[in-house]
Amino acid sequence: MHIPTLEDIHHAHKIVQKYAHQTPVLRNKSLDKEVAGQVHLKCENFQKVGAFKFRGASNAIFSLSDEEAQKGVATHSSGNHAQAVALAGQMRGIPAYIVMPENAPNVKVEAVKGYGARITFCEATLKAREDTLENVVKETGASFIHPYNDPRIIAGQGTAALELLDQQPDLDIILAPVGGGGLLSGTAIAASPTDIKIIGVEPEEADDAFRSFKTGTLIPLDHTETIADGLRTSLGELTFACIREHVDGIVTVSEQEIKKAMRFVWERTKIIIEASSAVPVAALLNQKIDVTEKKVGVILSGGNVDLDNLPWN
Repeated sequence: MHIPTLEDIHHAHKIVQKYAHQTPVLRNKSLDKEVAGQVHLKCENFQKVGAFKFRGASNAIFSLSDEEAQKGVATHSSGNHAQAVALAGQMRGIPAYIVMPENAPNVKVEAVKGYGARITFCEATLKAREDTLENVVKETGASFIHPYNDPRIIAGQGTAALELLDQQPDLDIILAPVGGGGLLSGTAIAASPTDIKIIGVEPEEADDAFRSFKTGTLIPLDHTETIADGLRTSLGELTFACIREHVDGIVTVSEQEIKKAMRFVWERTKIIIEASSAVPVAALLNQKIDVTEKKVGVILSGGNVDLDNLPWN
């Protein structure tokens, strides 16, 4: 099991910067005042496909040899990784086969179709996703691009934190949401030469990373309907190993706290974020960690929202 290194993230950045946006870091006085600290928002909601996931997908897909890429790529995802693989595949000119759970948000399903990928739906459990994907790979011969448990994906996701550290080098803490753990792992490895504390934040309704981190044993998530649909998945063995080695702590937030934080960001910063992005903001607004007079980086993971189904309507 290869745990990615800082060198891997620098190598990924050489690939990723050719295809992805360097996203801005924003400040907001209302947010700073609420938390009594300085908050620096790394806006991956402005990334291609509207989420950080394009970083990992572009690194993985453009790292494939021509022979490996020939039969296309395949993955399972509730949305943002699906879009990322679909677009990166389209940019490389190869087919993309996507397995999506039946409860995936419509806005994400339509986007995946829009990038020309072929979708197969399955039940909303990890076992159903993996079994369905196995059949797709057997039928097509496509290369599997795991949503998070893949060194190339982790290294690609880590480029967001690499940029953040370049844009705002003197941070005390970085917060990132955690679902499968690719973003949190990459973030922690990118910051590993520094003294910056790395904290993962997870919904209470999908708290496998919190429980796994606390017990030191990988505890898979079964089924969840958390509003943070991008976090409805379990850590993998590789991401768990990265997190145990490099992450300082994991905290959880309630569904109500996520909704309030999402609305706060929409209203005060005037940017659109999805519920998964609101998870670390909720941790700040509800004092899950003390950031008084600290400089805090928050990775806003994405902004793909079903506008017909907003949580406060």
